Amino acid sequence: MTDYAQEQEMEIEALEAILMDEFKEIHSSESGLNTSSRCFQITLSPQDDETDESTIMPVQLGLIFSHTEKYPDEPPLLNVKSIRGIPGEDLKILKEKLQQEASENLGMAMVYTLVTSSKEWLSERFGQESSLEIAEAEERAKEDVIVPHGEPVTLDTFLAWRERFEAEIALERAKIMPESALTAPKEKKLAGRQWFESGRASGKGAAPVTEGSDEDDEEDIDFDEDDFEDDDEEDMLEHYLAEKSDSSSHSSRRP
Repeated sequence: MTDYAQEQEMEIEALEAILMDEFKEIHSSESGLNTSSRCFQITLSPQDDETDESTIMPVQLGLIFSHTEKYPDEPPLLNVKSIRGIPGEDLKILKEKLQQEASENLGMAMVYTLVTSSKEWLSERFGQESSLEIAEAEERAKEDVIVPHGEPVTLDTFLAWRERFEAEIALERAKIMPESALTAPKEKKLAGRQWFESGRASGKGAAPVTEGSDEDDEEDIDFDEDDFEDDDEEDMLEHYLAEKSDSSSHSSRRP
């Protein structure tokens, strides 16, 4: 009489030793199988002879199985799921393929045979050539992505921009300003006496400036127009009469 439980346990130990981290026990609720028995998942990737085992492949498969009561004289319960990148239609094709192979291998421990068959199918379907096509498609997709250009705005970049902007505005204003406004000297304000002697007070011509006068000393003296509002005319009249009188006295004294 065949001891099915013992044969099943021996196969599980062998799979753990061979597959190591790729082999793990999962809860029956995660398996997708209609059973309360122990369930296991084997993680598989397509591997070509020239592919480094450390290379992350674009697809990854989960092969799930659970022993039936009379396994291996009857096929195990099987399921497959995509861990990464395998379309549902491909999963359906692979599952039918594995169920067919299980029926052909009754009477012997067959899970590792199904693992080998799954890896071969993955290599044919998603091997190195297919991986290159997928990588090229991803690269083209990246090229279609619009990447923003330009320098991010910070306080320093904004202040530098504002300084350049204000300088440009000042330059434009200088270009449109009349040349006369840039080159014409400012009119020099007259000192009080000069203003009076120039004749602007009475509308007459400017009185001659005598030699030795205090013109140089008074040149920098500046009067506001408010200084002349109240008594300017009266003071200037007195000044004029005094000057007139001095001039007459000098003339009468001459021989």
